[in-house]
Amino acid sequence: MKLDSLKVFVVANPPPAFGGRYFVFLRLTTACGIEGVGEVYAASAGPHVMARFVEDVFQRRFAGRDPFRIESLWREVHGTGFSLRPDPTLMGALSGLEMACWDIIGKAVGQPVYNLLGGLVHERLRSYTYLYPRPGEGDDFYWDAERSAACAVEYLRQGFTALKFDPTGGYSVYDPRQPTQEQIERTVRFLRTLREAVGHRADLLLGTHGQFTPSGAVRLARMLEPYDPLWFEEPVPPDMPEQMALVARGTSIPLATGERLTTKYEFARVLACGAAHILQMDLGRVGGLLEAKKVAALAEAHYAQIAPHLYCGPVVGAANIQIAACSPNFLILESIQRWDGFHAQLLKKPIRWENGYVIPPTEPGLGVELNEQVVLAHPYPEDGKLHLEMADRDLGQ
Repeated sequence: MKLDSLKVFVVANPPPAFGGRYFVFLRLTTACGIEGVGEVYAASAGPHVMARFVEDVFQRRFAGRDPFRIESLWREVHGTGFSLRPDPTLMGALSGLEMACWDIIGKAVGQPVYNLLGGLVHERLRSYTYLYPRPGEGDDFYWDAERSAACAVEYLRQGFTALKFDPTGGYSVYDPRQPTQEQIERTVRFLRTLREAVGHRADLLLGTHGQFTPSGAVRLARMLEPYDPLWFEEPVPPDMPEQMALVARGTSIPLATGERLTTKYEFARVLACGAAHILQMDLGRVGGLLEAKKVAALAEAHYAQIAPHLYCGPVVGAANIQIAACSPNFLILESIQRWDGFHAQLLKKPIRWENGYVIPPTEPGLGVELNEQVVLAHPYPEDGKLHLEMADRDLGQ
């Protein structure tokens, strides 16, 4: 079996654009006609530049190769251009291509990917969603305790038992910083209001984005401990897990991290210094499914758990489901609400979500197929913004 062709799709995510401004999907096809889909978590370059990058990696390393040779392909790409180190852009391209290879492999042998990576461990996967504004509400919703609490109660009615939010304020290229008194007061009030609204019917997940210094994160965490959040996510930037470890030692709240990390090497460093015990690898960036399985194994040896991250489209979501289903130390899965709306329209058959849980598919491969008619109907403009944008000023002043 040989890989023959590649097609990359840059898809605009229409308002309210939950999961990002755009999705970068790809389709690999073998010479014998088996197709596999993948998705790239691309944030550092424009999506059309990223599409060309994926094409370059395919032509250099994947074209004409056997998709079953995952380890060889991975090592060759990881070392391409004399790199041999974690590179989010390169690993994003590799993740999407490797993901599509697993989809092909599963279809070739008639098995879901989780059966090829150890077999099904979890027959259903507990999921959580961000608290998202209703149609017509602005971004101020994310810092509004009362409206967010009302939204949380509605999500509980739908079946969710865990909810994530970031009320601490924006993130900047000048982070980390000390939290201001206003940020501390707003965050404490937010958690208190949510805990009063949901009681103990739901876990509360504090999702920060590396805004704070270690001492600032500890100050904030200690004031939030009475509201018992399940985790404090990425309290400091990701470059120095040794500094995040200071936060872990300074609070009783479990720390979670990983959406900006790639490869087993970066996650091994997190575990070695005790920076976090909930790892949030993103399957569109970490280096692919096999690499995610290796990260899960490292975590298992440290009594740590995995909670696959998602701020992407439904193909990364499908890959997250595969790795969660076959990992004994799976904790919880990020969903984009109930996998409805545009995420469902992008697939021929939507991801199955029932009463707070995702049900792993039984179809071979990743278990999803792109609806190409919908994909082609939503092109992303060449001059569009990046997937995520950070403020270019110091928000602490």
